[in-house]
Amino acid sequence: MNHLPEPTPVVRLPDGTYTYADHLPAPLQPTAAPQVVHQHIHQAPPDRTVQRIALGSGIGAGTVAAGVYFGPLLVGTLTAIAANLALLAFLAAVLAWGVVSVVKSIGGPEGQAAAKSIGKARRSRKGK
Repeated sequence: MNHLPEPTPVVRLPDGTYTYADHLPAPLQPTAAPQVVHQHIHQAPPDRTVQRIALGSGIGAGTVAAGVYFGPLLVGTLTAIAANLALLAFLAAVLAWGVVSVVKSIGGPEGQAAAKSIGKARRSRKGK
């Protein structure tokens, strides 16, 4: 007692596709041969000089990929470090200026002498 319908045969169409025989298009006409299209793309290939040099010198594609991935990360890290060092140098200069100014204004004659000796020491270092 099989209640399944009879299987429909599969037919190959002239264009190379397959379909069921009961789904054939009404006007089944032979299709013309495919038209050949010549496409000319005028675009320079991407520059792969670095990859060619790297692969030509014996290192593998993994090393090239690591360079492509970690190169920008290294540049970003070094930039961040340089920015931090510049900020710290600026803060040190401002704090030194502040300490010298406070010592000059509050210290009286001893503060004036200390500020002068610090200034002389700075000038003598610059001259060397």
